[in-house]
Order: sequence, then structure tokens, then C-alpha cells
Amino acid sequence: MNIFLKELRSHRKSLIFWSIGVFLMVVSGMAKYDAYSSSGQSINDLVADLPKSLRAVLGFGAVDLSKISGYYAMLFLYLLLMATIHAAMLGATIIAKEERDKTFEFLFVKPVSRTTIITAKLMAAFVNIVVFNLVTYVSSIILIAKYNDGKAVNRDIAILMVGMFILQLLFMVIGSALAAVKKKPKTAASLATGILLLTYMLSIAIDLNEHIEGLKYLTPFKYYEAKNIMFGGGLDIIFVVISAVLITLFSYVTYVFYQKRDLNV
Repeated sequence: MNIFLKELRSHRKSLIFWSIGVFLMVVSGMAKYDAYSSSGQSINDLVADLPKSLRAVLGFGAVDLSKISGYYAMLFLYLLLMATIHAAMLGATIIAKEERDKTFEFLFVKPVSRTTIITAKLMAAFVNIVVFNLVTYVSSIILIAKYNDGKAVNRDIAILMVGMFILQLLFMVIGSALAAVKKKPKTAASLATGILLLTYMLSIAIDLNEHIEGLKYLTPFKYYEAKNIMFGGGLDIIFVVISAVLITLFSYVTYVFYQKRDLNV
């Protein structure tokens, strides 16, 4: 419990900054929607003039951006990127920071097993991503209610947040697994972020080329797309199962390899 609370305290400021950032992202996104709606301009017409490749990069998928549900589906991609980057970096740093900061002697001389230490650290990371997810959810619900004059989308947003949470967990344990495996764990955060961006770029490539759609199973960003969840019937059980298997696998790697590794002085 002491390790758990210590990790919560050490990541408190970071969590506050990330939470403020995602809140401001939702605020700015909804403000832009209100500005477009008030001006009388059609967002769909503006987007239609953009090249297909640019629309894919910016997240302008096959949704009606003139409706708040479609606009939020586009905005959700940016919220998802923030959430997964935060989770990947958190998972890596929370495991590796003692070796990075040369303070592991203080922790590992305590009469507790490495399994206990890892569990406490991962639980602290879990709490952090839960708070981030709740801030995103509450911000979205409040601000969409302010600008929405059509069909309620609260249920759809709740399902989107479930998908986001699963991806947060996945990238958190990817980061922790890399930190446990690598001999230089301080580089795990950058490597985890690189893997995240690579899978994101793969999802864009799939949007641009339907012939490689079969590769969608290789990128988690295709698992919980807002356009499919909000307009296609919710979560896909196949992707949920794949996510659960991957989360279990990377958690196992974290525990096994951290038990065996020699700490770098």
C-alpha cells in the first residue's frame, strides 16, 4: 500500500496536466463546432474539398460532421491519441523510473517481493488512466449537452469511453512490458510511443487503401473506431477478445521479465 500511494503521489502533477490538456481539447473542439454551426457554413462541404489522404490523417471519416455525433466521432480520435500516449508513457516510466533515477536501492531493499512492487506500480498506473478516462467522459458529456440540439448521444459516448479505456490498458502494459524487457529501460517510453504512432499510421494507411483492410487486426486504432461504435452497433466482440488476450500477454511479460532482470546500477 505504501508503494501504491507513493506512485500515486509521484505521478499526481503529471496526471493533473494531462487531465487539463484533455479537458481543453474537448472545450476547443466543441467551440469550433459551435463556430461552424453558427456561421451557416457546411463543415461537410469544407472537408469534401480536402484530398482524401489529408482527410484520413485528420480523422475526417465517413461521418456527418454537421451533426454533433459525427463531429465528436472525429474529435474522439484526437482524445484517443492523447489517452493512449499518456498510458504508454505511464506504463513504461512507472516500471523504469527507479533505474532511470538511480533510486532503486531505496525501493528494493524493502522486505517485499518484486511481484508485490510491480503489482502496486501497475495498480497506481491503473488508477491514473481511470481518472484520465473519467475526466474525458465527464468533459464530453457536459460540453456536448451544452451544444447539442439533436438526439442524445450520452450512451454512445459511454461506449466510446469503454473502448478508450481498453486501449489505455493495452498501451499501458505494452509500455510496462518494454520497460521490463529492455536492458536500458529509460528508452522504453519513447519506444512505446513509437509503436503507438506506427500502429496509428497503419490505421491511416488502411483507410486510404481498402486492399490492406485485413491488416486492421494489427492496429488497435481500428478496434474501437468512433464511426463504427456510434453508427455501427457498439463494440465488436472479436476486437474486445483480442484486446483482452494482448493485455494478459503483455502483463505476463512484465511480471516474468522484471523478475529475472538485473537492475542497472
